[in-house]
Amino acid sequence: MSIETQYDLQALKEIGKIVSLARNKMVENIREGITTKELDEIGNCVLESYGATSAPKKERNFPGYTCISINDEIAHGVPNNRSLKIGDIVNVDVSAELDGYFADTGETVVVREKSNFTNRLCDASKEALYQGIKAAYAGNKLNRIGKEIHNVAKKYGYGVIRNLTGHGIGRKLHEEPDYILNYLDIWDKRILNDGLVLAVETFLTTGAEYVIEDRDGWTLRTPDKSVGAQFEHTIIVTNGEPVILTL
Repeated sequence: MSIETQYDLQALKEIGKIVSLARNKMVENIREGITTKELDEIGNCVLESYGATSAPKKERNFPGYTCISINDEIAHGVPNNRSLKIGDIVNVDVSAELDGYFADTGETVVVREKSNFTNRLCDASKEALYQGIKAAYAGNKLNRIGKEIHNVAKKYGYGVIRNLTGHGIGRKLHEEPDYILNYLDIWDKRILNDGLVLAVETFLTTGAEYVIEDRDGWTLRTPDKSVGAQFEHTIIVTNGEPVILTL
């Protein structure tokens, strides 16, 4: 969607704040021994306290309120009774709806591990997100977002997942524009317009550039067991710096 009224803006700011609070509360509670189901319930408690509804549950009948992916699980991990261990790379992806407006955000952290290997991957994915967001201004080509993300990945020696992408968002969880890639597609001629609402997300990995669906029908993981880190913000494109709704 594109922002058309002040009401649109305020409603998106509100749901953006709510999902960011849920994300932060979940990240604060990531520790050895906690289960992903317990983390999921923490996130949902925040959403419900503000009257918001889990978007994956509402839109897709997902078997959880949030997506929690570990190590080689890159996206759509299903919360369950798995307990976190020291060194696990944990991604929480929170999306929700309030009064007909949606926002989406994600963050990846390492469980009590000071390994340069895993923390460097997370730092690179986060840097790639903000570099991609910098390219999201009105009049620029949409594919420049992916170019900036991929440039950061290459700088640190990482790959990007090519069959997972960012997307438009606003009055639905997924809207046009589809396929906001993590790399440059020279054939993509789409131009960003003022007021456009996007969910920009980065998927950096230590190996594979594609994910496959797990037997549970939801979880997407790397076929070579390489690990990944995802970060995501919902933003509004402007003629200057984008407005980040999920800080």
